Amino acid sequence: MTKSTNIVWHQQAISKKERSIKNGHKSCVLWFTGLSGAGKSTIANSIDIVLFERGIKSYVLDGDNIRHGLNKDLGFSEIDRKENIRRIGEVAKLFVDSGTIVSTAFISPFRGDRLQVRNLFNKDEFIEVYVHCPLSICEDRDPKGLYRKARNGEITDFTGITSPYEAPLHPEIMIDSSEVTIDESVQLIIDYLIDKKILNE
Repeated sequence: MTKSTNIVWHQQAISKKERSIKNGHKSCVLWFTGLSGAGKSTIANSIDIVLFERGIKSYVLDGDNIRHGLNKDLGFSEIDRKENIRRIGEVAKLFVDSGTIVSTAFISPFRGDRLQVRNLFNKDEFIEVYVHCPLSICEDRDPKGLYRKARNGEITDFTGITSPYEAPLHPEIMIDSSEVTIDESVQLIIDYLIDKKILNE
């Protein structure tokens, strides 16, 4: 990839802190990671509804949706997966700079890639939410029929079957979606955001 050299960073006229004061809340990224079918998108959209109803500036970046536009040129090889996550990290950073709480729902299977994204943010702005669910349950759910295709050899490089998933070692939040409800998951996240003073009670 060729890097541009004739560019200079332009300082924004309105700071992130000023946006936070005007919004009445801080900004951050809720980085949902987990196997396909674990419930990342469902929980991310559920928390988005709650934040919206509270008047919080929020948005969801969903893996499938992003691949219809920004990342439609990427496949699922390890190199393309890394680039997929790199781009999303940069987009999420823009949202956080704009004063928004952004939820990203991506498998993001590699620890190194998630760490690279974490390093883009200030302390407490990157919140890794590990949506844990046993592979067997994810396969039973199989909402998109992808596990069946992977088992039949129709899909290569499929996380959990033919490509590895590196679970977070120290996520800020861990949710076992096979044990807790969507509402309970949302409450765990809201409680965390309040505890970290990102949201007011």
